[in-house]
Amino acid sequence: MTHSTKYITILLFLILGTSQIKAQDLHADQHNYVVLSKNIKQLKPILMTAASLAEEDGDNHGEFKVIFCGKTVSDMKNNPDFSKLLKQAKLQHVKVSACGLSLNKFSISPDDLPEILEVVDNGILYGFQLKKKGFISLTI
Repeated sequence: MTHSTKYITILLFLILGTSQIKAQDLHADQHNYVVLSKNIKQLKPILMTAASLAEEDGDNHGEFKVIFCGKTVSDMKNNPDFSKLLKQAKLQHVKVSACGLSLNKFSISPDDLPEILEVVDNGILYGFQLKKKGFISLTI
C-alpha cells in the first residue's frame, strides 16, 4: 500500500466515522424511558406517566419500556386487570416485559403469561443495557 493510498484510507475512515457520529447526534434529543418495577399494580400510574411524557415530549418522544421483576411476576398469570392494562400499553406503544430470572425463580412458564407481554432473560441486566443506550431510567 502506497503512502497516498494510506492517506486516502485514513481520510475516508475519518469522514465516514464523523458522518456516523453526526447521524447519532441527530437523535440525541430523543427521549427514551425505562421503568423497572417490582409491583404490577404500578402499571396503571406508569401508563398515565407515559402518556403525559409522550405529550410533553412531542416529536422528541422515543421508546417507553417497563420491566417487571421479582415476586410480582406471580400476579401476571390469569389476571384480567393486568391483561387489560397490557392492551392499553400496546395502544400507547409502551413495551412491557417480565424478567425471565424471576419467572424461573417462581416457577412461572412464559406460556402462562399474556402473549402481549415480552420476556427478557434478565430484567436487571436489560435495564442497565437500556440505560447505557441513553434511556432515562426509574426504579420503583
